[in-house]
Amino acid sequence: MSSVSIVTGATRGLGFATAQALAHLGHLVVVSGRDEGAAQDAAEKLRAGGGRAQFVQLDVTSETSVKSAAAQVARWTDHVDVLVNNAGVLPEWTDNQPHEFASVTMFERTFQTNVFGAVAVTEQFLPLLHRSRAGRIVNISSTMGSLHDQTNPDSPYFQMVVPAYQSSKAALNAVTITLSKALAASNIKVTSVCPGFVQTNLTPISREQAPLTAEQAVAPIISAATLPAGAPSGQFVDAAGIVAW
Repeated sequence: MSSVSIVTGATRGLGFATAQALAHLGHLVVVSGRDEGAAQDAAEKLRAGGGRAQFVQLDVTSETSVKSAAAQVARWTDHVDVLVNNAGVLPEWTDNQPHEFASVTMFERTFQTNVFGAVAVTEQFLPLLHRSRAGRIVNISSTMGSLHDQTNPDSPYFQMVVPAYQSSKAALNAVTITLSKALAASNIKVTSVCPGFVQTNLTPISREQAPLTAEQAVAPIISAATLPAGAPSGQFVDAAGIVAW
């Protein structure tokens, strides 16, 4: 049975690099993105590189779009082996409005994509994942959402104050834990992955300051996407290993 993967926010950056790496493993990769044209272009690039790819328009903030995408994928295949919830935003980094602490609008926009979007996509694709012999769900998180690191003065993340983004990743980590418990009796494993400080458009300050290219950052994502049967579910990891919640 051929392996099928879907990656959200896969038209560029880390999402595209993840799709590319999965294609190199021989997976049929479904590239998804809000912009259908960009998703089509990304799929064509994968095929030009020798991979197998389809594309689908998918706006994780739209229930209608998510349901439509899941139905479309179900017409192509009877199973999905890997779901990578990669789509993410950090709008408060460019928010120039003054706040005593934080903006409710920034929280709403951030959670809509980073948390609610991941939950919506997971819910709609779970029927296809259950048909896999070894389903894997990978939630792209960040050590910036680690409560341990946020409260540890020795952590390089301690001084970072981006409330909506950090809270959204902490919430996504909680989703990983609860989802792994809900799926404990199944063959599906769930992992939160921090890819590191990556050179993408999401990167705060200046992307040139990030030490990792998207291609270099995909290793822990691919490891989580290809976990062996005996590996634990419900973990938070990065390239070095386990990350404290």
